[in-house]
Amino acid sequence: MTVSLFLLAYIADHVSVAYRIPGGRQPFGSVQVRKFFAIQLKDRKTEYVFQPPEAQPCVNSLFPQLGFEPCWYKKRHSTQEMDY
Repeated sequence: MTVSLFLLAYIADHVSVAYRIPGGRQPFGSVQVRKFFAIQLKDRKTEYVFQPPEAQPCVNSLFPQLGFEPCWYKKRHSTQEMDY
């Protein structure tokens, strides 16, 4: 029962993005994401190197669709740490 409800919600979400339902809704957006590198130094300290913010595409939906993360998720995770 739960799996079928999840599947139905995912399919409805996909259809709403693919066919722009409701009409006039923009299926894609963008979010400013700030990346930084965490570089481990020999003396067990960490150096952080910040990159300028960049706009990353996202989809206005509940679930990831068409290879993009949802905008609501990207907004909540707008800082990305990359280990180096």
